[in-house]
Amino acid sequence: KYHFKIHKERSGGYWAECIELEGCRTQADTREELEGNMVEALKLYLSEPQDSKHIFPAPKKSLSGKNIVAVFAHPSVAMANRIRELRLKSKLTQVAMKDRLGMKNLSNYQRLEDPERANPEWQTLLLIKRAFPKFRVDD
Repeated sequence: KYHFKIHKERSGGYWAECIELEGCRTQADTREELEGNMVEALKLYLSEPQDSKHIFPAPKKSLSGKNIVAVFAHPSVAMANRIRELRLKSKLTQVAMKDRLGMKNLSNYQRLEDPERANPEWQTLLLIKRAFPKFRVDD
């Protein structure tokens, strides 16, 4: 979960900015609409192109304060980012990652980094854990 600070405009309406992700912002006419927009803004912001080398900062464990709300990242987006981050920090290509995990097809590995399709089975998570012992399955 990432954290957004909500601001109220004098003229009405709201806007919010993600504290951990510079440039991740959204706005709305109502607070209710803003909450949905924050979820969508976070999803779009974290859905980096698969060939991107950018690693997003991890969210803070917890933040509190006036007008700060936690917004959960969509599970498939969060998983795709964690796996891409693991690969990039290990300085591996997608092909090398596929080979290290013992996958037959590159497209099977690429699905793991696709924010729209990343939904690995438990067995795949165990393969990743065996190949990268520091990978936290509970994340």
